[in-house]
Amino acid sequence: MTEEIFRNDAYGRSTSATVLDVTEEGIVLDRTVFYPEGGGQPGDRGQLLFDKGLCMEIVDTRKTESGDLLHIPQPGATLPETGSHVTAIIDWEYRYRHMRTHTCLHLLCALIPNDVTGGAISQDKGRLDFDMTETLDKETLQKELQRLVAEDSPVNYRWITDEEMERNMTLVRTMSVKPPLGQGKVRLVEVDGLDLQPCGGTHVARTTEIGEVRIGKIEKKGKHNRRVNVHLA
Repeated sequence: MTEEIFRNDAYGRSTSATVLDVTEEGIVLDRTVFYPEGGGQPGDRGQLLFDKGLCMEIVDTRKTESGDLLHIPQPGATLPETGSHVTAIIDWEYRYRHMRTHTCLHLLCALIPNDVTGGAISQDKGRLDFDMTETLDKETLQKELQRLVAEDSPVNYRWITDEEMERNMTLVRTMSVKPPLGQGKVRLVEVDGLDLQPCGGTHVARTTEIGEVRIGKIEKKGKHNRRVNVHLA
């Protein structure tokens, strides 16, 4: 299994690693800073640097059903040999915008207590779908969201056992995605005093890093569904 550095350090930009496997789908390393697509957050992109100055572009990162974390090379790239030593480097600006958006969506969860039915994260915006029939006031939501950003609350991680998670399933906000039980432990993301839920994504360390945000369209996506779009400045 690949050591996933990003789980504990979202600010890690590079690491030395060894190639464990090379398949038609991608490259498996023994450790990585690359986040794989999941939870509505896109996979990281970046580079693998080899001996003698050779460089390979990584265009996406994904996780297989068996748990392998695949670094997807640019089409036509010359693949490394198993056992090769590399330096894995993420596209930091690309990752950091996802961190800002993802953390902003946690603040949105703090303002809207309803269960989440879906969501997505991109470079410039994110969205959450909420299980609700009520009408949301866009102006009020905008002011409250920016207020929470400005509070400069710390964002921390902590781990609980599978058994503790099963006893505290009320922490789960997403109706369609359950926490990954079976690993022995589950990571919780806590925005201090505002939001606490299981989440595997990458986040900023303090809410002020999110910066200026804007509430976009609030859409009715069914009788019991309201979609809230949030844009980064």
